[in-house]
Amino acid sequence: MSPQLQIEPIQPQTEPKTEPIQPQQNIPRWSPALRIAFRFWMVYFGLYCLATQIITSLFTATEGAVFPDPATLWPLRPVIFWTATHIFHVNAPLSFFWGGNSGSGDCMFGWVMTFCLLVIATAATVVWSLLDRSRGNYAELHKWFRLFVRFTLAGQMIGYGLFKVIPIQMPYPSLTRLLQPFGTFSPMGVLWTSMGSAPAYEIFTGCAEAAGGLLLIVPRTATLGALISLAATIQVFMLNMTYDVPVKLFAFHLILLSCFLLAPDVPRLVRLALSTQAQLFRGVRANRIALVAQIIFGLWLVGVYCHHSWGVWSTRGGGRPLPALYGIWEVRQMSIDEQPRPPLLTDSTRWRRAIFDYPDRMAFQRLDDSFAPYGASVNLPERTLALTKKDDKNWRASFTFQRPAGDQLILDGRMDNHQVHMELQLTDRNSFLLVSRGFHWIQEGPLDAQSHQGRAATQ
Repeated sequence: MSPQLQIEPIQPQTEPKTEPIQPQQNIPRWSPALRIAFRFWMVYFGLYCLATQIITSLFTATEGAVFPDPATLWPLRPVIFWTATHIFHVNAPLSFFWGGNSGSGDCMFGWVMTFCLLVIATAATVVWSLLDRSRGNYAELHKWFRLFVRFTLAGQMIGYGLFKVIPIQMPYPSLTRLLQPFGTFSPMGVLWTSMGSAPAYEIFTGCAEAAGGLLLIVPRTATLGALISLAATIQVFMLNMTYDVPVKLFAFHLILLSCFLLAPDVPRLVRLALSTQAQLFRGVRANRIALVAQIIFGLWLVGVYCHHSWGVWSTRGGGRPLPALYGIWEVRQMSIDEQPRPPLLTDSTRWRRAIFDYPDRMAFQRLDDSFAPYGASVNLPERTLALTKKDDKNWRASFTFQRPAGDQLILDGRMDNHQVHMELQLTDRNSFLLVSRGFHWIQEGPLDAQSHQGRAATQ
């Protein structure tokens, strides 16, 4: 017998494994309005970030490393100067912001720069739209530009946040600030001092800002970071608007950058906000009645607290009736038992000022700046003033008064068994910076030394 041949089975050749190719997503065509809006905002935001501290602060956080904003250099600088002179007819020299000698982000240079960037972005959008009409969407470009915006906004949020976590933006009040009369503060000085005097709160706000910036770095948490950044920048913008801080324009752009990042997620966020909640009852009719009852209860709460707040406003708040002698009166001359009392700091019976702020009370200020409060009752027809003490029901003092002029007051009467004569001069309320400062869209310089010092430390 011939031996049988052993035939080995032929193994099929295996091809090397390769990663599966992901099919390209079918991205829908953008509407014309969406495409135009993207072109404009990409050009404008790109220019604004590249022209201001947003780009320079990403690389100049080192102590002592201060670089001028690109807008103050060629080629934007001559364009801004020409526009200010020929379009807005600004004759005064323009001061630079942030890195320059102004200390204000709302100076004329900043506003003219913004106008120039808007014009450039508009012209670029028109040209881009004419040359690229056939493109269906900018999904790929939007992806990369969104990355750019994420990091530029994150840089500002982290920077300003850490300047508060380590409290240097709003430092603790200096010794001279502690001695400064409150009325001489600017509104911005009040904000800076109040924040600086509460370091824990400043650190808390800094943590919120820094958290928003850090969440922007990670793609999966970028939407949450944009939400936190939007809330923080709106808060900052409102503080700037109400306390007249000269960073209104810059803070507003941080809000816009946050909104740009959130725009693609708005439908998803709206659906989340309007998602169906657990029903209280099984029946449809019962749930409708419950909904109406909740709305009625909410309206009742609004009505009750509006009524209460309006009552307090009308009696003790800004809408209260003012006393007949309303104002701060400087005691120019004072005599007790016909003996002149010069304004000596050692004299505890010599008044420095008389303050009438509420109809039923007043206060004298001593030369050591302490106050002596009294209940007050003014009889305008008889021109009398009666004083009482809250802690002594039997104590009384009575005066007659004369008004030789609107800003002059003479008081004569008995107080603590002594005959008292005072000649007073009305202080102009608008002489206090806190009252007269007002609101300014354009500011060419810092408001006061401490607030400017705190802002300079963050630049």
